[in-house]
Amino acid sequence: MSEAMTDITTSEDTAAVPATGTAPDQEAVIAAIATVYDPEIPVNIYELGLIYAIDLHDDGRIHIEMTLTAPNCPSAQELPEMVRDVVSHVPGVTQATVEIVWDPPWDMSRMSDDARLALNMF
Repeated sequence: MSEAMTDITTSEDTAAVPATGTAPDQEAVIAAIATVYDPEIPVNIYELGLIYAIDLHDDGRIHIEMTLTAPNCPSAQELPEMVRDVVSHVPGVTQATVEIVWDPPWDMSRMSDDARLALNMF
C-alpha cells in the first residue's frame, strides 16, 4: 500500500457476525456514513463528496475509499475511524475497512447540491 493510503482496520472489524450470504444494504451503509460530520463543516461527509467508493461483498465485508478535503485536515485520523465504526454497525456487515485515497484530489465540484446550499457555495 502506498504512503498516500491508510488502511483503518482493527480486530473489532472481524467480530463474530455470521455471514448471511448477501451483501449489506447499500442504502443502509450510505445512511450510516451520512451520520458522520467533519467537525469543521456542518455537512455530512457523504454530501461533501468525500466518499469515493463503497464495495459491498456477499460475505458482509465492506471496503470504503474516501478522501479528505485537504491532506493536512485536522480530522485526518478520526474521520476514517468514525466511518469504519458506523458502517460496522450496519446489519449484515462482518468487516469494514476504510482506505484514504488522494487521487483524484477532492474539490468542491464533488459536493452535492444540498451541501452547496447548506454552505452557501453556489
